[in-house]
Amino acid sequence: MPSLKDLRNRIASVKATQKITKAMQMVAAAKLRRAQTAAEAARPYAERMAAVLGNIASGVIVGPETPRLLAGTGSDRVHLLVVCTAERGLCGAFNSSIARLARDHANRLMAEGKTVKIICVGKKGYDILRRQFVQQIIELIDLRSVRQLGFEQGDMIAQKVLARFEAGEFDVATLFYSRFRSVIAQIPTAQQIIPAQIEATGTSSDAVYDYEPDEGEILTTLLPRNLTVQIFRALLENAASEQGARMSAMDSATRNAGEMIKKQTMTYNRSRQAMITKELIEIISGAEAL
Repeated sequence: MPSLKDLRNRIASVKATQKITKAMQMVAAAKLRRAQTAAEAARPYAERMAAVLGNIASGVIVGPETPRLLAGTGSDRVHLLVVCTAERGLCGAFNSSIARLARDHANRLMAEGKTVKIICVGKKGYDILRRQFVQQIIELIDLRSVRQLGFEQGDMIAQKVLARFEAGEFDVATLFYSRFRSVIAQIPTAQQIIPAQIEATGTSSDAVYDYEPDEGEILTTLLPRNLTVQIFRALLENAASEQGARMSAMDSATRNAGEMIKKQTMTYNRSRQAMITKELIEIISGAEAL
């Protein structure tokens, strides 16, 4: 059984940890408001960009002149996985859930005989995936020095992906990130970005549009821009999801520390009372012996 001194030290240690987790929870809550606002503001633009591309692409007949970002290379032998995670931990299952989704996707592709390449955006995803896919990871993009995510980070990642695509290093690219829903709900998401998946607009209008310049030239300009927008949106969604997950994890850690302090304090009081009782019994027994 631990001594009273050991119990006091343990209680003090847990109290110090509780102060840290409480402070981290408050910091995450403050950062969450800003990150959530940025993520929600980016959604309409990204969705509208996809709608515009859908309208234009619906009138395009796939052929030799169709941009490769839309038509693809005609093969799906080599897949690039762009896995976006956080640079820091202490945010529950946020990083591991994204890495698990990417790992399952990679294992499925490799079982089908496909070649898999991985670009890790964020150190935590890299640390998880390198245990199994060290040969498949071709690049780590470190954003630890970035204090506030901006469009330039999304553009930088998009340019790296585009350069590899133009060099013929892969056929299909899939983006992995966590979509923010609420503080306690973040949804791991896989989104194919090359070739672009254009969803039907769902409109029943019979209107015919003439484009100047033609659809092919517009798509040549918009498709790289759309790639940057989708990656930037994923980074913002990840930032909000990370802070929400950290806030929830630190809240749980703070409450668990409080329960542990109660248990340790009760054990300390019982041990102290037992020692006092034992000493009293010894004194009384000694007095009776005289």
